[in-house]
Amino acid sequence: MSIGTPLMWSVFAIFVVVALLIDFFALSKQGAHSVSMKEAGIWSLIWVAVSFVFVGLLWWYLGGLSTDPAREALANGKALEFITGYLVEKALAVDNIFVFLMLFTYFGVPAAYQKRVLMIGILGALVLRAGMILVGAWLVTQFHWVLYVFGAFLVFTGFKMWWAAGQEPDLENNPALRWINKRMKIAPGYDGERFFTMVNGVRMATPLFVVILLIGVVDVIFAVDSIPAIFAITTDPFIVLTSNVFAILGLRAMYFLLAGMHEKFHLLSYGLAIVLVFIGTKMLLIDIYKIPVAWSLGVTVVVLAATMLLSLRIPAKEGAAMGGAYPFPAKHRESEH
Repeated sequence: MSIGTPLMWSVFAIFVVVALLIDFFALSKQGAHSVSMKEAGIWSLIWVAVSFVFVGLLWWYLGGLSTDPAREALANGKALEFITGYLVEKALAVDNIFVFLMLFTYFGVPAAYQKRVLMIGILGALVLRAGMILVGAWLVTQFHWVLYVFGAFLVFTGFKMWWAAGQEPDLENNPALRWINKRMKIAPGYDGERFFTMVNGVRMATPLFVVILLIGVVDVIFAVDSIPAIFAITTDPFIVLTSNVFAILGLRAMYFLLAGMHEKFHLLSYGLAIVLVFIGTKMLLIDIYKIPVAWSLGVTVVVLAATMLLSLRIPAKEGAAMGGAYPFPAKHRESEH
């Protein structure tokens, strides 16, 4: 059962479109440039503030100030579900960020072009998540046992993430990159922010286009992980979609904020692995014992905070996959055509 009404869906859609237009306007006005930590920090705070303004309006609309205990309980419950889902999706998005950093480092993407690549990647992620969430919501409604599949998948993913934490990623043997290399002619260098260019009379894709394609692959992979995670918190399609979308909207700013301090949080993958196993277990126990949403929020906050604090106290191993310098050469440099 969803709280979403045509009015609520319309307000949400308008909210997101206006936010994206403002972001696009700011992006086009600034042009290609390297994003500073200060700029990234300001935009990150703006996106977090926008998300909490939305959930505040949602809480008020559902009866957060009502004298009716039932309406007040509904408003408090849905607001808590949104905040928990938002936090979990934000936390899982950190993994996206470090993969983006790996791709940008590997392909030597100039800092001035990274904003545009991330914006396109975010738009793709929004469309992808919306489609997958609607399908997931339908599956959960029609087939209750799908929740057990989601739960088992999350537990498996959590253990896999724990095992992979600290290992060096191998882009050279990445199946998606090898598939692209076999089927496309790729220019040896960048041509501004263009996706295609001419080299000796031959039309070729620039490395920037290859990065866009790989970010699309990353979006698919992480959507498969994160969408079951949010369904463990709530099965309300409105809360699932809104919390996901608002978490993604601030991804570009969060990338530039965390990319400069990735070495400090080298243990975060372990924390995310624990969170995934916990959420997966919560979903597997859904018909035996329903773990309160407040517990999910508390466990997520405590685990992530603990791993971040431990990251600051325990030095990172050289070449760690998350937190260490990625051992990839900058293969493609800026060139003029």
